[in-house]
Amino acid sequence: MSPLSRSRTLKYGLPMLLLITGGSFGLREFAQVRYDVQKVKRKIDPHLEAQLNKNKNNTTIDSEYQKLQQQNLDDWVNIRGPRPWEDSRTHQEEQRKKLKANDT
Repeated sequence: MSPLSRSRTLKYGLPMLLLITGGSFGLREFAQVRYDVQKVKRKIDPHLEAQLNKNKNNTTIDSEYQKLQQQNLDDWVNIRGPRPWEDSRTHQEEQRKKLKANDT
């Protein structure tokens, strides 16, 4: 046997160093892919972005207050939502029937 094959540094240390340095480069590439995907997902259609910016600039507290004043808030009805064990569609239908019966 040659002295190089008996060396513990070459037998165990060199593969460990290669694994650590190779792993760091591999992790960097995987992390970069993640950030690239997030960057692509965040891009918005320019037409839609223009509409969003347009709506943001036109909304003021006074305009929202005017909208609230136009609504009739005195005749609202508190309707209970369905419980987790109840079927939501049948519960909503029952609530609608009760409201129609009370209105007539």
